Amino acid sequence: MSYSIDLSGRVAFVTGASSGLGAQFARTLARAGAAVVLASRRVEKLKDLRAQIEAEGGDAHVLALDVTDMDSIKSAVAHAETEVGSIDILVNNSGVSTTQRIQDVSEEDYDFIFDTNVKGAFFVAQEVGKRMLARARGAAPGTYTGGRIINIASTAGLKVLPQIGAYCMSKAAVVQMTKAMALEWGRFEINVNAICPGYIDTEINHHHWQTEQGRKLVQMLPRKRVGQPGDLDALVVLLASTQSHFINGAVISADDGFSI
Repeated sequence: MSYSIDLSGRVAFVTGASSGLGAQFARTLARAGAAVVLASRRVEKLKDLRAQIEAEGGDAHVLALDVTDMDSIKSAVAHAETEVGSIDILVNNSGVSTTQRIQDVSEEDYDFIFDTNVKGAFFVAQEVGKRMLARARGAAPGTYTGGRIINIASTAGLKVLPQIGAYCMSKAAVVQMTKAMALEWGRFEINVNAICPGYIDTEINHHHWQTEQGRKLVQMLPRKRVGQPGDLDALVVLLASTQSHFINGAVISADDGFSI
């Protein structure tokens, strides 16, 4: 017996979709049948991704989005719903980091991390969530009542790691944000969950795993390996689907056991 999840007829909005996990999430949701809205600041990279998705027979749309700009958030979400349809799935993926010891974190570093990872993630989810709530209350049109919000946190939000303390703090905030939204919105069939990835090999950090420091880090991991972006595919599709109706407020580690 086989089992499959079909997201046909759903609209998925993916932030930070221009590279790394965001691009992988977008490709995966499109392969599952969703119409995918690709959102980030790097529009040219989004256009390349759209071409890849369309070449596979998927449906993808490009939008400029700066999650640190409230007007940009409101405009992008409104434009997505006008051009593509009501947003059923949000993958709240935009994130940044810096590397330094706690005593060396400047105000600029702190604001850079928190403006994107916490404030940006919160207001993107809020803007999409308001529209999901309106549909649930019958105050706005839509073929699908409820919704799925998937916040991309990090193992670093559960386990403090050296030299990225401010990043750890920001992702811990995303974990609590997920629970707060799940508590308030769950009765409207809006399920809010968080994925906490561990170390994943992407184009952004690929070179690091070839360095001496990177190889030492790999040897410290439970199974001495880093993950691949595709390792999260099944999880993100499940959380985006109606089959996840009993999963709400979950904070799911996908880190090969690193946070144990």
